[in-house]
Amino acid sequence: MKRSLPFDPRFIGMIHLAPLPGAPDYAGDLEAVAADAARTARTLAEGGVTAIMVENFHDAPFYKDQLPAETIAALTRCALEIRRAAPDVPLGINALRNDGPGALGVALAVGARFIRVNVLCGAMVTDQGLIEGCAATLVRMRRMLNAPIAILADVGVKHAQPFGHFDLAQSAKDTALRGRADALIVSGSGTGAPTPRKRIDEVRAAVPGVPVLVGSGATVATVDPEAVDGYIVGTALKRDGVVRQAQVRAMARALGLAAG
Repeated sequence: MKRSLPFDPRFIGMIHLAPLPGAPDYAGDLEAVAADAARTARTLAEGGVTAIMVENFHDAPFYKDQLPAETIAALTRCALEIRRAAPDVPLGINALRNDGPGALGVALAVGARFIRVNVLCGAMVTDQGLIEGCAATLVRMRRMLNAPIAILADVGVKHAQPFGHFDLAQSAKDTALRGRADALIVSGSGTGAPTPRKRIDEVRAAVPGVPVLVGSGATVATVDPEAVDGYIVGTALKRDGVVRQAQVRAMARALGLAAG
């Protein structure tokens, strides 16, 4: 049975928040962080994205799962500003490194449509240590809250290594069928790193009918709208570290979308 998402995933533009309260590099002005996020949201919306996702990208070193209260509160604050700036664009939440329940709580509070979970099933060795899947807790929480929020889950997430042999196809099946992910994300080795086409094809073949998205390394020259159901794009939309409308429009055109 083919699954569908409650939003158009073809072009998900990323908002990488500046450091939030509690992070080592936080500059002390949350209003400035939220205002910058709102400006970026307007740029993405006007450039032609089909959805926006926000994450606490600059909070490294990350907590591996449960985020502190001040981070969740600040992420919610910024997400609300993004919703106000781009009210017609579906919003997603990623609470790094792997706080799926926290992301779901923020999404419910701000009216977001989806969340990203880096490790929904299994376990991965990361720079935060061992991260274990949160599917049992997260899916039950979503059911209890009656939250119409899609779960986008990574398979073989970036910035991580599996234990020993890793069967990508079996992991995709487990994540989609046993972990109840609504869509799967395939990435390269790290942020901005190309996603090998072989990995994309292997995941698609393993779970026909489940949406598959590319999570890293997409550029205007490499995107192929026929290869996957959507792209999550951050790095390629920036010039001098800032998301620019020209880059967003170019990516929208490459994906066959009207660019604003």
